[in-house]
Amino acid sequence: MAMKRPARARPTLATVARQAGVSAPTVSKVVNGREDVAPETRARILAALEQAGYQSRPPRRSPTEAGTVVEVVIDVLESAYMVEVLNGVLQFAAGADVEILLSVTGPAPGSLRSPERRAQRMLDEGRAGMIVVTSAFSEAQLHAFRRRRIPVVVIDPLNPPSADVVSVGAANWAGGKAATEHLLELGHRRIAYIGGTPAAECNQARLHGYMAALMAQGVPVDPRLIISGGSFRRESGITGLKALLQLDQRPTAVFAGSDTIALGVLSEAGRQGIRVPEDMSLIGFDGTTLGQESVPPLSSIAQPLEEMGRAALRALLRQALGEVLDSHRVELATQLVLRDSTAPPAA
Repeated sequence: MAMKRPARARPTLATVARQAGVSAPTVSKVVNGREDVAPETRARILAALEQAGYQSRPPRRSPTEAGTVVEVVIDVLESAYMVEVLNGVLQFAAGADVEILLSVTGPAPGSLRSPERRAQRMLDEGRAGMIVVTSAFSEAQLHAFRRRRIPVVVIDPLNPPSADVVSVGAANWAGGKAATEHLLELGHRRIAYIGGTPAAECNQARLHGYMAALMAQGVPVDPRLIISGGSFRRESGITGLKALLQLDQRPTAVFAGSDTIALGVLSEAGRQGIRVPEDMSLIGFDGTTLGQESVPPLSSIAQPLEEMGRAALRALLRQALGEVLDSHRVELATQLVLRDSTAPPAA
């Protein structure tokens, strides 16, 4: 009869300490998120922890218990986009008896501090997991949560996370293509694109959708009509339109990478005496309430923002219960919403 192999012993702090060439209390400091460890020593200990397969103690509470807490991390709560996503999270949380803890990191990328400490605190307090709606988390920072097996879901990430992190977003390429096709169908041929953060995956997808629609209609892509706004804020729309107005031949239509950028274009057009849509058509992306209230009301590609929030929390709770998800990427369809800011070009 074949003998069973003995189960592999769970690595201890002492085992990891010997491997890293440090003391067990120093390893304990890193595990508990203490900052009084030299960066080189910390990196060596983290590598040893991962190699040894060390796992901190599991949460004491089950995610099915009443009072389950999920942390939602955002940059700033000042955009209609963020408010609508949070509405979706809160709606689902109310029906699932989940408490939402909101955490604001600030607008600067990389502004999140002490991911090891945050991850260990979440583990100690038995939180079910974390939803991230921010650019502050880098791949290295997310590793602190993955190593402790804390479920994390990222909404509309700046860059695609690793394959084992669940992300939720919209069909940005298809939305960019639909926006441009609408303007082409109206008869526009000089169509500009004013984008947001250049490196953002969603911005690149919308830009590529715009280019695909032009090429499909045999319209040359003019690089002078593609403006990198630098961010998804109103200022990008203002500076972008100013740059386009310096061209010898102005565009007859503008596709803005977000509704907020579009509102910047709209305000600058008013200052320049340009009528929308009589002199220039304008379409945005997001479908937020801001576009409904603008003058004229803004045509836009609507993202299902509330459904994105609900889908993120739904996926997180399933992970917390130990379920295996069919896919680590949830991509929801966009919809073309026509209002008064688009029309055929002037004769």
